[in-house]
This record gives sequence, C-alpha cells and structure tokens, in this order.
Amino acid sequence: MRPSLRAAVVLLAGFALLVLVLDNVDLRGVASQILHARLGWLAVSLTTMVVNVALRSWRWQYLLEPLGRPGFGASFRATCVGFAASTVLPARAGEVIRPYFLSRQERSITATGAFATVILERLLDMLTVLALLALYVLLLAPPPTDANHLAFETVKWAGLTAAAGSAFGLVVLFVLAGNPARLAESLARLERVLPSRLAGLLASVAEKFATGLGAVRRPGRLAVALLLSVPLWLSIAVGVWSVAVAFRLPVPFSGAFLIIALLVVGVAVPTPGAVGGFHAAFKFGATTFFGAADDAAVGAAIVLHLFSIGPTLVLGLLFAAHEGLNLSGMRTLADRADSEGTV
Repeated sequence: MRPSLRAAVVLLAGFALLVLVLDNVDLRGVASQILHARLGWLAVSLTTMVVNVALRSWRWQYLLEPLGRPGFGASFRATCVGFAASTVLPARAGEVIRPYFLSRQERSITATGAFATVILERLLDMLTVLALLALYVLLLAPPPTDANHLAFETVKWAGLTAAAGSAFGLVVLFVLAGNPARLAESLARLERVLPSRLAGLLASVAEKFATGLGAVRRPGRLAVALLLSVPLWLSIAVGVWSVAVAFRLPVPFSGAFLIIALLVVGVAVPTPGAVGGFHAAFKFGATTFFGAADDAAVGAAIVLHLFSIGPTLVLGLLFAAHEGLNLSGMRTLADRADSEGTV
C-alpha cells in the first residue's frame, strides 16, 4: 500500500473511532469529570507509568543478554525512544526504531537480533494479558447480566483463541531458534532459485534473527522472562485501576485485567499514539461490563491515555535529541531499518 493511501486509511480509522468514543457524550460533562478527578489516585497511576517503562527495560535487558549483555541504561533509553516514535509516527514505527537505536549504542548487538527479542516480548505480553484475562473471566468476574452476556462470551472465546495463537507463535519461535547456523545454511540454498546476493542476505538476516531468540532456546530463561512479565502487567493494572478509582468508576482491581485486554485490542489499530482505538476500548469496557457513565468513562480514557504516552514521549524525545535525532530523524531511522532488513 502506498504511504499516502496508508496514511489516509489510518486517519480515517482514527476519526471513525473518535466519533464512536464521543457518541452520546456531553463534552462539558467530560471536562467536569476530569476537573473533579481524585488527584491522589491520579498521582498513583502516573507513577506506575514510569515504573512500567523501567520494568519493560529490565525484562528486555534480560532477553538481550544472549546477544551481548547491554546495560540497563541503554535498554531504558531505547525503550523510551521506541515508544515515543510509536506515539508520533504511524504504523508502530517504534517497534523497528527501538532495536535499531539500541544497536547504535551497543555495537555488539545487531538490530535484527534485537528485533527478534521485541517479537518475543510481544508474545510474552500477550500470554500474560490472556492469563490475567482468564483469571478474571473464569474465577473473579461476577455473573454477566442480560445486557452484557454476549459481549462477555465474545471476550472469553476471543481470549481463548488468542491464547492458542500466542502459544503456537512461541512454538514457531522455538523451532526457528533451535539452530541459527543450520537455518542460515538452509536459506543459503535459495541461491539455486534466487540471485546469490539476495540468498546470502536472507540467510544472514535469518541467522541474526534466530540468534536473537536466545531466550527461547533455554526453557529456564524463557520461564524467567514470563515471570518478569507478571509484575509488569500487574503494575499496568494498578495504573488502570487507579484512574478508574480517581473517576469513581465501579471497576474492581480485578476488572482492570479485562480493561487491559480490551486496550491491547484498541491499541492494535495503527493510529499515531493509538488515538481513538485506546479511548474506544476503554469506554466500551467501562460502560459495557461495569456500568460506568459515558462522560466519566471518556474522561478517564483521556487521562489514562495521556498518562500512558506522556512519560515515554517526554523521555524518548529527550534521549533522541541527545543522539541528534528529531522527528524527521526518527522517520529516517525507521526507513533505514526497513531497508537494511531489520524486520
């Protein structure tokens, strides 16, 4: 798809989602809800957003150890820059920029290998979110009402399907990670049907990618990475729940597990900063499953979204500026990463 057409589709999707969010909503009521939110609980939520970045960086540092043992500072800076890029650029560009930015600071780590750990991160995130969702749906949720029964069942079966897909993805990564050199040799044979230079490039990229999946080759290391994902997503749940309490939404702490699962779906819409998708997912969850008022749900969604992107946006832009990167430089970095086979 041409860049201009892709941008138009993304903007149209974002606009449609914002219309959905603001449907049947009084903007003055939303403003009033924001002004009367409980500041103490908002402070708790904002604090968790910084903690989340630190926990993500710590887990990523652990996944990267088989590649070259980067420092926590390097993984923290790259994480912030990546999330900032995803906020201001379309199509989740930060997922590509983050490993490339790290490879510029840690010369022993290839961008392709680091990108493999980003994919592994996403699977670990998905499995953890789905485990929390299953805990809520199967054990902690009150019986669904007639009004939300269909939505409840849809979320439950969608979660089970996604869990199966995530588990299959881990199996595929395990197979790819089994023997990087053998994978490279197998792809190098493509020179029989492809130009030798292209076959060699594919083999080199595949070997670096498989090497980056070092955590998958050792079940013990993979189990530790999964355990590191638990405090991360519990911290995220605390942040979501704190905003709900600040806006007096009738959402229990365990209900944040359901809200998080819906937010994961919402942010999958590739609008810059997940604008529209994030808000629609939160409003849907808060009003459909917990009976929150539209004005309060939208106000909470706006504040939670600002908290979610604010710390990483500020820190990421500062770290990028320190490396001489502005917004145009980030876009160039993403294009260069694509052209060099990072993804």
